[in-house]
Amino acid sequence: MAVMKVAVIDYGMGNLRSVARALEHVGAESVVVTDNPAVIQGCSRVVFPGQGAVRDCMSALQAHDLLGVLEQVMADRPFLGICMGMQALMERSEENQGVTALGRFAGTVRHFRALTADNPALKIPHMGWNGVEQSQAHPLWAGIANGERFYFVHSYFVDPRSPDIVYGESEYGGRFAAAIGAENVFATQFHPEKSQQPGLRLLQNFLAWDGQACN
Repeated sequence: MAVMKVAVIDYGMGNLRSVARALEHVGAESVVVTDNPAVIQGCSRVVFPGQGAVRDCMSALQAHDLLGVLEQVMADRPFLGICMGMQALMERSEENQGVTALGRFAGTVRHFRALTADNPALKIPHMGWNGVEQSQAHPLWAGIANGERFYFVHSYFVDPRSPDIVYGESEYGGRFAAAIGAENVFATQFHPEKSQQPGLRLLQNFLAWDGQACN
């Protein structure tokens, strides 16, 4: 029986080893942290993590020659975006007068000022534990209670054009998308690898997922 290989995409942004260790902890047989397109293409599942700004993310992906392989693996195998790996899936970001992103999903990455302007006591970045309401059923929610708390660190949030791709929402000055997905792609604004048991369960569900969404 072939060993399931999971690629954690390394483009120089984020604590990738913590993601890899969490995947190993929940049973991944082989996890490789890599920026090699051929190695990524040879893995049956792909995790796209990261921290920071979309502009820096897109520049790093281009510098590591990863744009082509990202497009390929997003189309044909279970794919999980985490934090910046979720924001980069959108069409564009408002930062730096507008940054073009990967365009896997229609929508924009907006600064939290758009939600917190009426409540200056809310600090930016949004950092810490927050509940996630499951907007739709999905295999990655299996065994995770609706409203469960996950760990967030971000100054920008995803504003999808269609509510159909939103699988989880949180509240910080207003409601925002905490998880999105379609077909074989799922992405979370929160960090599963930092979210203790609920996050580990989501990663375990990802390893068991065949890439088919409920809808």
